[in-house]
Amino acid sequence: MNRRRFFQRSGLAAIVALAGGITARSAMAGNRYYSGPVSDHFDGTTFFNPGGVEPRGGLDLLRWKLGNGNIPWPDTFASPFPQAVPETRVDGERIVVTMIGHASMLVQVAGLNILTDPVWSERTSPFSFAGPKRVNPPGIRLEDLPAIDIVLVTHNHYDHMDLQTLKVLHGRDRPHFITPLGNDTIIRSGVPEARITVMDWGGSEKVSADVTFHCEPCHHWSARGLGDRRMALWAAFVFETPAGKIYHIGDTGFHEGRNYRAAGEKHGPFRLANLPFGAYEPRWFMEAQHQNPEEAVKGMELCGAAFAAGHHWGTVKLTNEGVEQPVEALYAALDARGILRERFRPMRPGEVFEVPASRPA
Repeated sequence: MNRRRFFQRSGLAAIVALAGGITARSAMAGNRYYSGPVSDHFDGTTFFNPGGVEPRGGLDLLRWKLGNGNIPWPDTFASPFPQAVPETRVDGERIVVTMIGHASMLVQVAGLNILTDPVWSERTSPFSFAGPKRVNPPGIRLEDLPAIDIVLVTHNHYDHMDLQTLKVLHGRDRPHFITPLGNDTIIRSGVPEARITVMDWGGSEKVSADVTFHCEPCHHWSARGLGDRRMALWAAFVFETPAGKIYHIGDTGFHEGRNYRAAGEKHGPFRLANLPFGAYEPRWFMEAQHQNPEEAVKGMELCGAAFAAGHHWGTVKLTNEGVEQPVEALYAALDARGILRERFRPMRPGEVFEVPASRPA
């Protein structure tokens, strides 16, 4: 098998980037994205999770990819929902979430149109010829998007930061980009004139008269390729709006629920939490970076969310579990904890979720 075909079939081309490369700390010559003071989550060169677990290295990556347990996905996994044509604006007490795919969502609230980790590219990869390929089209066509005000980029992995999509959005709408420390350098490499607000954990930014974004910790990491592991920060965000508070996480390990408890104590309760619940097998490799459905349900409870919009599943294959296993495990976890299934919605591309105004009894 030639090298290109091996990379195409195994997914290693993009997984290496997703997993942060196979580069030792000693090979890093400073931080190419960010320079700032030492803090409780930055050592002067790289970011880290306080009291957390570092991502695994190259040998573990190969052990995973060359091992057993992978469940193939179908070439296509069609959504039961047609591609959506969203409303121009949503005001008053309404919160409307439309699923695009994976971690890309349109959140409409308080007159603002907010995109999270927008990816319209065919692959979530540094390469056009290899890496995870989407098995369904985006739930909204780019030409059907309303004018976008805010683009939120939670971290720099390729399934969350797609420079080609960001470039298109900038050319179309000139949105306000919000992202954690260091990611602005990467965004500007593709979108030099972008308007970017860069935030550290604990920071906040007022984006309109009555909407504020708060940047909060999550347990994850970052990398775009070889030699830049953890050089840009990752984060969760809270949207404080007159329609209620929204807790958005792009990616996270459960980390004993510490960040969920802290967010609930600081900002809760939440009307809505957008939570990842896919890409979690095998657990020995993924536990520190991707929570599983049971942990996502626990997180919803710990942060005090009335409802959850589930994402990070069913669009690109990153890990071992089958395409529908996350939903099966999610429903099992909800049932086991006596939580109504309609409170945690596993979103499919094109699906529109009008978030109820009141918490269910």
